[in-house]
Amino acid sequence: LLFAVPLTVLAYIAFGGDEFTLPNLALGLLTLGYFMVGFYQSGPVVERPRWWRRIPEFTRFRLQISPWMLLIVAVFVLALFFRFYRLDQVPGEMFSDHAEKLADVTDVLDGRPAIFFPRNTGREAIQFYITAAIAQLLGTGIAFISLKIGTALIGLLTLPFIYLLGKEIGGKWVGLFALVLATMGYWPNTIARIGLRFPLYPMFVAPALYYLIRGLRRQNRNDFIWSGIALGLGLHGYSPMRIVPFVFGILILLYLFHRQASGKRGPLLVAFGILGILAFIVLLPLARYALESPQHLDNVGLRAFSRLGTIESQYPAPPLQVFMDNLWRTWIMPFWNDGEIWVHSIPGRPGLDLVTAALYFLGSVVVLVRYLRKRHWIDLFLLVSVPLFMLPSTLSLAFPNETPSLNRTGAAFIPIFILAAIGLEGFLNSLKGKTGSRLGLGLAVIVGVGLLGSSAYQNYDLVFNQFDAQFMRGAWNTSQIGAVIRGFADSIGSPDNAYVIPYPYWVDTRLVGINAGYPRKDYVLQRQNLAETIAVTGAKLFIFKPEDAQTLTALEQLFPQGSSSLHTSAYEGKDFMAYLVAPDPGTTGN
Repeated sequence: LLFAVPLTVLAYIAFGGDEFTLPNLALGLLTLGYFMVGFYQSGPVVERPRWWRRIPEFTRFRLQISPWMLLIVAVFVLALFFRFYRLDQVPGEMFSDHAEKLADVTDVLDGRPAIFFPRNTGREAIQFYITAAIAQLLGTGIAFISLKIGTALIGLLTLPFIYLLGKEIGGKWVGLFALVLATMGYWPNTIARIGLRFPLYPMFVAPALYYLIRGLRRQNRNDFIWSGIALGLGLHGYSPMRIVPFVFGILILLYLFHRQASGKRGPLLVAFGILGILAFIVLLPLARYALESPQHLDNVGLRAFSRLGTIESQYPAPPLQVFMDNLWRTWIMPFWNDGEIWVHSIPGRPGLDLVTAALYFLGSVVVLVRYLRKRHWIDLFLLVSVPLFMLPSTLSLAFPNETPSLNRTGAAFIPIFILAAIGLEGFLNSLKGKTGSRLGLGLAVIVGVGLLGSSAYQNYDLVFNQFDAQFMRGAWNTSQIGAVIRGFADSIGSPDNAYVIPYPYWVDTRLVGINAGYPRKDYVLQRQNLAETIAVTGAKLFIFKPEDAQTLTALEQLFPQGSSSLHTSAYEGKDFMAYLVAPDPGTTGN
C-alpha cells in the first residue's frame, strides 16, 4: 500500500490528455496490482511437496463426465444458439447510432485510443475497443456484424455469473434455472443482438453483484476486491452503470440493519471501503478525463443529466409525479409493457414471456413470505434490487416517453431471473413432495421440461419472428441501397461516383457507405449541389426517395441521357429511385 498511494498520483497524472498509452496503462495496472496485493486476504499456509514431486499428479488427468456437467453443456449450447443464430440477419439493418459507434471504432483503428468518446453526446470506451479487436482479429472490418459479434459475446459472458449468483443465493438448481431462463429470454437476447452498448450494464453488474453478495455471506475480503474491479470496469462501459454504486450502498445498509450483520459491521465497512478504492483505481482514466476540464465533465454527464434534468427539455409535470409514474411503469414492465422503443424491443408487450413472468411473480411471493418469516437480508435485497436497477430508466424525468426501456433497465433481469428460478424450484419441489418419491420426481421433471420448453418456444418466436419483423418495418433499408452502390462500383462505375440525395426522415447516408463496403465514405449530396457532378467523368449513380420529384426533375435537366429505375423493397414505404448516367463515350467507369 505504501507503493500504491504514490503510484495512484503518478497514474492520475499520466492519464491526462484523453488517450490510453502504454506508459499510463502500465502505471494503472501496476497501481491496481499493488492495491490488490496490499488488501488481499491470504488463507492458511498449506505445506505442499516440491513441484517435481507433483509431476505424477499432472500425468494422471481424468475427465469425469457427470449428468450435471452434461446439463451445463446443454445449456451452453442453447446459449450459443440464442445469441448467435441468424446474428447477421436479426436485426438486419443499422440506424444512426450504429454510424456513430462505427465512427468511434474507426478512430481506434486509426490510432486514436481515446479514454472517452464525446461524439453523439458522449460514450464510454469499452465497446469500441472490443469491436476494434473483433474487426481486426476476425477480419469483419468496420461493419454492423463487428458490433453485433461484440455485444453477443458480452451477453454470453453475463450468463456464467447469473448461474453463480443464483447458486450462491438458492443452490445449484436455482442457479441452473436462472441460467436457462436468462439464456433464452427475449429481453437479454434483443439487447445483446442490437450491436450497441446495452448488454454492458448487466454484464458487469452480474460479477460485481455476485462477488459482493458472496463477500457478505462468507466475510471474505477478496470477494470485495473482485467486486470493486468489476464495478470500476463497468463504469467504462454504459452510463446506466453509474447507478450501481448507490445500489450497492443500499445493499450494505440493508445488511447492516439485519441480525445477520451482528458482530461483523466494522470489518464489513472496511471491506466496502476496499471495494470503493479498487473501483476508483479502475475508473481512474475516466475520472482524470472528467476532471481535466469543465467541458470534459459536461461531456461525461451530458447523457445522464439530459434525462434527469432540464438541459434538453422541461419536465412535463412536477418531477415527483413523473418519478412515481415512471417507477410504476418500470416495475410492471416485465408483466405489462416494455415501452415504445422499437429498435431494441417489441413495443407494447411485456418484457418477459408468459411462463417466466408467472414464475417471477411466484418467486417474488415466495421470497416475500420467506422474508416476513425469517427476516433474511438477501430476500429483501432480491425484491428491492429490481426497481433499484431500473432507476436509470425511472429517472428519465425530462423524457418520460423513454420509460420504460429494456436497455436502461438491463441489470434488473439478473434478480428477476433468479426470482423466477426460485419460483420454479419451489413449484417443482412441491410437486415432487406431494406424491410418491419416484412418481413425484417424474412429474416434476415432466412439468419442468414442459414449462422451460414453452418458454423457449415463446422466446424464439419473440426474438426471431416478432422482433425481427417489426424491426425491419421500422428500419430504413440502407443495406439494399449499399448493395446497389456496390454493384455499380464493381461494374461500370466507381465508389466515388455514387451519391445519395437526402430527404427529411429518410436514410442515414453514412450507413449507406458502411453497407456498400466503404465505411469511411458518406454518400450524401445535397440537391442544390447536383450541378457540381457535371464535371465528374465516368458513369454516375444517384439514389433518391421516390417522393423527391424535385431531384428527379433536376437530374433529367442536368443529364437528359440518364435513366431512372425504381428499386422495390419487401417492406412498405422503403422503395427508392436510382438515376444512372452512362459513362461518356471513350471512357471507362473506373
